[in-house]
Amino acid sequence: MGYNDSIRSCRISPQHQGSFRIRIYEKEDFRGQMMEFSEDCPYVYERFRYNDIYSCQVHDGYWMFYEEPNYKGRQYYLRPGEFRRYSDWGATTPRIGSFRRVHDF
Repeated sequence: MGYNDSIRSCRISPQHQGSFRIRIYEKEDFRGQMMEFSEDCPYVYERFRYNDIYSCQVHDGYWMFYEEPNYKGRQYYLRPGEFRRYSDWGATTPRIGSFRRVHDF
C-alpha cells in the first residue's frame, strides 16, 4: 500500500434524531425571566426581549449560541446540561444574538 492509497482524514457525522429543548434565563443561576425553545431562534431580542442570556438549561439535543443575530459572530456549543452563568459555556459576555439546534456534529 503506497502513500497515495492511505486514508489521510476521516469525518464521522452522527445525526441527532431526538427532540430539542432549551430554557434561557435573563439572570445567573436560572433566575429572572425564562423562556423555553424547541426551535431555532434567529433573533433573540425579538422573542425574549433581552439582549443577554446569563444562564440556560439544555434539556434535549445540542445547541449552538451565536453572539450576533442571524447566526453570526462567535459561536458556543452547548450539550445537554446546566449552565449557571455564561462563562460555563465559554463566553466572556452574556450577549447572545441567536441560537439554533445542532442536527449534525
